[in-house]
This record gives sequence, structure tokens and C-alpha cells, in this order.
Amino acid sequence: MLPVARSLLSDALKLQPTNSMAWYFLGVVHKNDGRIADATDCFQAASILEESNPIERFGSMLSKPGSAASATTSEVPDLPSNEMGKIVEQTFQRYSSSDEAKRNGSGVAIVWFRNDLRVLDNEALVKAWASSQAVLPVYCVDPRLFGTTHYFGFPKTGALRAQFLIECLADLKRNLMNRGLNLLIQHGKPEEILPSLAKTFEAHTVYAHKETCSEELNVERLVRNGLRQVVLPPSPGQSTSLSSSNHPKLQLIWGSTMYHIEDLPFSTSSLPDVYTQFRKSVESKCTIRICIRTPTLLGPPPNIEDWGSVSRGMRFIGGEAAALSRDLLKVYKATRNGMLGADYSTKFSPWLASGSLSPRFIYQEVKRYEKERQANDSTYWVLFELIWRDYFRFLSVKYRNSLFHLGGPRKVEARWSQDQTMFEAWRDGCTGYPLIDANMKELSATGFMSNRGRQIVCSFLVRDMGIDWRMGAEWFETCLLDYDPCSNYGNWTYGAGVGNDPREDRYFSIPKQAKTYDPEGEYVAFWLPELQALPNDKRNFPGKSYINQIVPLKFGNITSSGDKDSASARRTAFRGKQRKGHMR
Repeated sequence: MLPVARSLLSDALKLQPTNSMAWYFLGVVHKNDGRIADATDCFQAASILEESNPIERFGSMLSKPGSAASATTSEVPDLPSNEMGKIVEQTFQRYSSSDEAKRNGSGVAIVWFRNDLRVLDNEALVKAWASSQAVLPVYCVDPRLFGTTHYFGFPKTGALRAQFLIECLADLKRNLMNRGLNLLIQHGKPEEILPSLAKTFEAHTVYAHKETCSEELNVERLVRNGLRQVVLPPSPGQSTSLSSSNHPKLQLIWGSTMYHIEDLPFSTSSLPDVYTQFRKSVESKCTIRICIRTPTLLGPPPNIEDWGSVSRGMRFIGGEAAALSRDLLKVYKATRNGMLGADYSTKFSPWLASGSLSPRFIYQEVKRYEKERQANDSTYWVLFELIWRDYFRFLSVKYRNSLFHLGGPRKVEARWSQDQTMFEAWRDGCTGYPLIDANMKELSATGFMSNRGRQIVCSFLVRDMGIDWRMGAEWFETCLLDYDPCSNYGNWTYGAGVGNDPREDRYFSIPKQAKTYDPEGEYVAFWLPELQALPNDKRNFPGKSYINQIVPLKFGNITSSGDKDSASARRTAFRGKQRKGHMR
């Protein structure tokens, strides 16, 4: 794994020698391989480059005259630091508890942070605090996260998501220090790091949030096995004969969904295969648990000389503080299908994926908003999308690894192409269809794509190009800031017609989508500046003024006026009845 990562990063630096993130992660690889001198050189290069040219924050490019590359970025959230700090302080006060009486534990407990990089509504953190006299928060920078994807060998974590992760860790470290703790950042595999720490600090329990997919479950198994090899000294009053079986325990806690898995009105094996049935059932029969209140003070931590650190020179915007500062509930429904600008949709998804926000926290904030201001369509649609997210998480428990197989959960047999030239045209935004190309260029540049865009590019790849859907899913895994395996692969199986939903051949007409969601061509002209000189109504339908189309559309091609030819016209009725898709 390390040679593959080293080769990928070295290739990246040949193409872009000033890429500070590539230097940083090459240093991580060298450090894990025992090449300390090489690692030091890489970290020093990364630090110098970061200080001279900081990487921009997560945001959407705002349209300005000129090329997309030279446009300014809009930070998400776009708030002055003092205003963001005020919002964060108020939110922490609202979800805090000063009840010290609940802490009656002893010894040391470890909190293993994974995809739950937050302080608020973090049950693993609170349980560790209550069961101990000292808490050791740990994050393991697992080299496997920077390996390659399973089938096609793409980087598992692209530079943009790596940057966002670093910002989240820095914010988590700061929030823990504000409550009397710190964050120990270790580079290596959790199954090696956590047992070693448990032995050193004689920790009785490692607390963590439970995951659902195979790679994460395998790490949990390895950590548990590693802890069984650690023998703790006998506690006061304990028989010496029993101490040989005294091992640190791994306690996993469910905390990644809005509806708790134990509160579902059915077992995961009986989960409905249609989302609407699931949604109606949980909405009518389940209640959402309230957020876990966090003690005002979580310390003390154990005595550690070097807590580790994130890279210097970063401009922090990922993390819990940034997530708490987003407030778009009033207009979400009206903007959820937008594609251009900082304020379309809530953009909560990157912080949900990293665990900087809990879905239960969003639910309680929605209810507070409705009580203090107004209930509206937007507040309901935020919850509607969170239920989709829950659904994909529970489906991963039901269908396990079939979520990643070619035939999907339904074991559909179909012939797919893996034509590399065709795939690269889609990946690089060179298909000849401006709406597809603009979305793919936005993904590469920002690590984000609108919900609507994800549906469209998925449909084009699998329906019009006939390309293996797993290639698209793995490329999204590389690029997306908000990547999580359940939502990503759940959406791709759904869009490819191999998922749990019984509707097949779900298709998004590019002409219809362009006319509906980018009628003035502002979005495509922003990401494809060569189209800016064209009249607005020609930007999505530029004809010979743009590159050649790599494939004809499945149901007819686009004319220069944006109309479809006769083959497509015959499918108008089908198109009019097409069901709304979801790429959550």
C-alpha cells in the first residue's frame, strides 16, 4: 500500500511541484515507512508552500467576468470570523451541561475519533468522560485512507478532501482544548496505535462510533483483536488470578443517523426496498432522540508531551465551528436544485460526512427554527434529505458488500463498458455536452457538486455512455468533500438501476435539465469560459462552437437550438413522467 501511495504522490508532484498537500501526504507516507529524513524534508516543503500560497477554503466559485480559474472563491460559510465565533459560542452554550455529578468513573478512557469529528452530540465522548477520571481523544491518520480504490485504482482520498479533513481536525483540536482536553493525532493504523496507547495509559475502554461498511468493520475487528492482546494490571481489590483476563474493551456506539437504529419499526433485514415506504414508516412510528449534552469541562487529559499537530499555514474552514455557522433553512427548498453560487442548498453534507455535524443536531436546530421563526417547506425538505441519508446508511447494513458489486443489491446482470478514453472524457469534462462538462470541472476544482448535477452526470455516464457505474462511484470517492460510502454507493446503485429501488432505466434528459436549471447558461459559462461570448440561449446548446460530442444521447441528440431529434421526441411521454432522482 505504501509504495502505491508514494508513486501516486510522486506523480502528482511531477505535474504540480507546488502542491503543498501532495508534499504533506508524501511526508506521511515516508514517516510510516520509517524514512524520517525524507519525511522531514517533505513536511518542511509543505509548510513553506502553505505559508506562501494557502489552499483556498471549501466554497463554490462565484461568477465574475473572466475565466473560472481566475475567479474569486466564496467561502462556505461566508461569515466574518467574529460573527462565526459568536454563533459557535451561543450554540455550544445551548447544548452544554455543567452537571459534574454524572462523572463517577475511574482510570483512563480513550475516544477514537473516526467520522465523528465534533464535540456536540458526541455520545462516545460523553460516555468516555463519564466512565473515567481522564479522557484521551485520539485520531489515527490511517495510511489506507490514502491508498487506491478497490476496482480501478483511483486515489481513495483526493487533495481537496484531505485538506478539508485537516481543517476539521484543527477545529476539533481547538474545541477540545476549549473544554480542557486536546486531540492526539497519530499517523498509522488504528489496530496498532490504539492497543499501544491503551497499554501505555492503562486505559480500560476505547469508545468509538460504529460504522457499517466492510473496510471500516474490518478495522473495528482488528482493533478489538489488538486490545485483547493487552493485559492491564489488576485494579485495587482485584484478584491477581483474574488480571490475566483484564483487557481494554472496545465499546462501539451508534451515532451517525437521525433515527437511531434501535428505534426503527423493523429490523434492518426487513428494511423496505422503496424509500417512500421507509420514510412514511419512520415519520409515523419513530421519534428522534434528543442530542447528548456535552459537559462544559471534559478534562483532564493524560500527561502527554507531544500531541501531534495538523499542518501549519492552513486557512481553517472545515470543522464543527464552520458547520454551526450555516443557516439557510428559510430558502432551502427553493435553492436545493441550484447549481451556481455559495448559497444554493444548505451544503451541510461535507460536515455531515466528516461528523463535524450530527444529523440529530440539525433536526433539533430545524425544530428550534420552526418554533422561533417559522415552519416552511424548506425546513421539512432539510429533514426529508436527512431521512434519505439515514436510509442509505441502514441499507448498507442490510445489503453489506453487495452495495459495491457490479450487479448491486439486486444482482442485476448487465454488460457495461470500461472504455478508458470514454471515461476520461467524462472525468475531465470533455464530453461535448456543456452541462456535463461544467459539473465535472466544478467537482475537480472544488470537491463539490450540486445534488442536481450529480443526478445528471450519473445518468449520462451509465445511460448515454454505457460505462461501468463503479468507475463513476470510485471517481466520486476520490473527489467529493462529502464522500461517505453509504450515500455515495447507495446513490450510484440507485442511479444505475442496480440498487434497491425497483425502477429501472432512470434517465435525465440533458436538454430538459439544461433548460430547467440553467436557462440563461450562467452555470456552464462560468465553468466553461469559452462559452461566455455566446448568446445565453446558445450556451448549453453551442453546436459547432464547442468541442465534438463524444457520444449521441441515448434518446436523441441535441440540435443547436436545444431541441431533440425525432428519436428523442418519441420518448417525450417517458421523460415527462420520470421520477425525481436523488444523489445524496
